[in-house]
This record gives sequence, structure tokens and C-alpha cells, in this order.
Amino acid sequence: MAEHRPHIIFIITDQQRFDTIAALGYDYMETPHLDRLVREGVTLTNCHVTAASCAPARASSFTGYYPHTTGILKNADRWTRSWIEGLADAGYHCANIGKMHTWPMDTSLGFHERYVVENKDRYLEARYFQDEWDKALRFRGLVKQQRELYRQWPDYRQRLGAFEWNLPEEAHPDMFVGDHAAWWIRNMPRQERLFLQIGFPGPHPPYDPVPRYAEPYLNKDLPLLAVTQEELDAQPPAFKELREHNCEIDHDSVVHQMEPTAQQRHRQRAYYLANVTMIDEKVGEIMQALEEQDYLDDAVVIFTSDHGDCLTDHGHSQKWTMYDTITRVPTIIWSPGQIAGGRRVNGLCQLFDLGPTVLELAGVEPAPTMEAMSLLPTLQGQPQRLRDYVFSEHARDGILQETAFMTMVRSGKWKVVHFIDEPNGQLFDLENDAKEENNLWHDPTRQEVKQELLEVMRKWLVESNLKTGQWQEGWR
Repeated sequence: MAEHRPHIIFIITDQQRFDTIAALGYDYMETPHLDRLVREGVTLTNCHVTAASCAPARASSFTGYYPHTTGILKNADRWTRSWIEGLADAGYHCANIGKMHTWPMDTSLGFHERYVVENKDRYLEARYFQDEWDKALRFRGLVKQQRELYRQWPDYRQRLGAFEWNLPEEAHPDMFVGDHAAWWIRNMPRQERLFLQIGFPGPHPPYDPVPRYAEPYLNKDLPLLAVTQEELDAQPPAFKELREHNCEIDHDSVVHQMEPTAQQRHRQRAYYLANVTMIDEKVGEIMQALEEQDYLDDAVVIFTSDHGDCLTDHGHSQKWTMYDTITRVPTIIWSPGQIAGGRRVNGLCQLFDLGPTVLELAGVEPAPTMEAMSLLPTLQGQPQRLRDYVFSEHARDGILQETAFMTMVRSGKWKVVHFIDEPNGQLFDLENDAKEENNLWHDPTRQEVKQELLEVMRKWLVESNLKTGQWQEGWR
């Protein structure tokens, strides 16, 4: 347990892939401020989310329990409790600026202050909810770029969700959140103990950067994973249907294509990466504001995302699958005054492990039933065995419709994706097929390892239910 209690700044982007930070080896990126966090902090290079979409992953992360334990399995499932309540009880002033994806969207969740900014495109979920960004646009007499307007573009269905931001730069939601966070830090009374969660709406689609950020990426050779018919044919039926569904329905202003051109894919990727660079710039401004207000010398800054995005890799749009481009997220803990930096931890861990880590930094004892594990010993340079396996889940929703429940278990060498209601699944040899292109589910020479991983999954579920039964009685 930590005796010293630092300020904690928790920055979460939405739908950011792990391969989007230059300092982590992706030299096509322009991320100088995130590069600084990597150079001076501890990077968890193998951190995986517990769910393949926003609300289940976030609810899991802010409770410390798997989605099958919380019962929050899809967006708009009711979520009103979190471990933030424990920070508030321990004397932290808890503020949220930006996205949390609670339901209801403006529930307190333990925060003393919330300045809610949710998904850019809310066509079905709380379509008429007015968040802080909506109010600011209306006050300025601006009409939000959104699906109804994008649908009027003559090439709407060919854009793969990539659109130019044509309103004033400061009206962009990522600019708005970053600017508001910096303003709040500079103008609100300085807190003795601060927990500040900043949630950027991007790079979640629509992929809508200010054009000057997109131009450099449009002129770069960007990595696009080749998609073969052989790979597509070997995908389980639920994923084949998912591809068709996303070509028919424009979720988040994205109309997927069965065979997008290289030019379409490149523009989508360029716009997505430009959104990341916009966020990076705002992270730098937030760090500057924290320094000006004397927070930074006594702070832990955490940067991560709630899940990734296929961006047409593997033939898929957005999330709802279990490829590493979805489950593996960039995760950095920065605190030069307290944590030796310049380190990378390659062991497996889960995004919700940050929860008990934050609690222990704050001097709060995590609940004994919590399924997440604190990473504080690793951050402090002590020997710690991390996870042998990580897990991720997703239930049927309005997008992933052809399975009732999907579960992933991943070791350092192998990954299995299991569907509860069909005999097909996915098995990947991660040592020899790091890009997850060759599905070995039906390979007769790999049945033993598949069964071993399925047994790991069964044991995990039984142990989970035994450990968390008492907690579940008081949940919600």
C-alpha cells in the first residue's frame, strides 16, 4: 500500500489502437507528447481490455470486475457505480471532463464534478441527450457534423467514416475536451488531492480530423494489413455476418465495404491517425497546465484507451471482434517523481488492473473480491508475476447479432475465440502468426492446445463466479 498519495490524472481515449505512438516503434505516427510519456514513464506493452466495445470495457475498468460479473455486457446497460466512490471517500476531489460512457450518461459515478462529452455520433443511443459539447456548439450557433448531414455527402457510403472537419477547429470534440480540461486545471481551485479523469471522444469514428492534421498522413505510406479471401473464408459465421451487417448499417457514420480500395483504406487510416495526433497535442497542453498549477511534481499520469479499431484489417469495421488490434491498447503510467521511467513491461495484464493500482496509489484498499490485480509492485520495480492469460468478452447487441456470447482467452503464445452457440471459433498461433491471419480452429494438429485453452476458460469462469458472488449481491 502506498503511504504517499499523489494526484492522479487518468486520460482515456476512445478506440485507439496500440500501434499509434511513434515511440513504441510506429514511426509513421506524429505523437511527440505521448512519446514523452513513453520515454519517461512505464509502458505496459501487452495490456488487453476485458470487452470489445465501449461501455462494457469501461464499466469493467472502473469496477475491477469482468463484464460477466458486472452484467454490463453492451452499450446502454445500466452503469452507475464504480471504485471512484472509494477515492472520493478517501478525500480525493474527483472530476470527469469528457467521455465516461456511463448509463445514464450523466450519472455521478462517484465524481464530485462531471462535464460530460459523449460519442460524436449518437444516432440511436441517447440521440437527444445534450452534453457539454452540444451546448457549446448551440451557444455559438453551430450545427454539429453528424450522421444526418454526412448522409447528404454524395460519396457518403464510400468514405468508410472518414470526413473532413469543416467547423472551426476549436469546435472539434477532441479540441473541446482538451481545451476544457486545460481550462479547468488552470481556473478551478487547486485541490489537495485530485483525481481527474479526461475522456477524449476520438479517435472513435466518425474519423473527422481538422484537415491540416490529416494532410501529412495522406502523404505517408501507411501500413495496411492485406486481407485475403482465404482469411475471410476461415472466419466464424458470426464474423461473416458482422461484416455484411456493417456494410448495410452505418454505425457511427461508418459504412463498411466488402472490398474497399487501397485508396479508401488509406484515407480512412490517415484520418484516424490524424485524430490521434490532435489528441496528442491536447495531452501536451494538459501536461503544461498541470505543470503551471504545480500538480505535475506530485502526480501520476495514466494514458490508455478503452479498445482498438480494425480499420478494415481482417476485413472488419471498428470493434466487436477479438483481434489484438481491438483488445490490446496503449497503456502508459508516468510519474518521474515516484516511478522509475523509461521502462517497458511486456507481461500480460488487463486494462482493469489499473483500477486497484489507482486505489493503492491513493491509499485505498481494493475490495478482496475484485478480479483485477494491482500493478503497483511492477511500477515500483518489485518482482511481480503478471497474468498467464487475459480474457475478453462480448454479448449479442445491435451490431454483433449472430452469437449470444463471445469469449476470448489469450496467453503469450496462443489465442482462442469461443462462441457459445456454434461449433466454430478462432485459434491463433501468436508466435508464428502475430497478425492473426491463419485460423487453426479446425487444424487436427492443434486440437490439444485448443482444448487446453477452452479448459482454462471454463476454470476461469467457475473461479470468477465463486470469488465474486458476495460482491454481486450488493451490486447496483
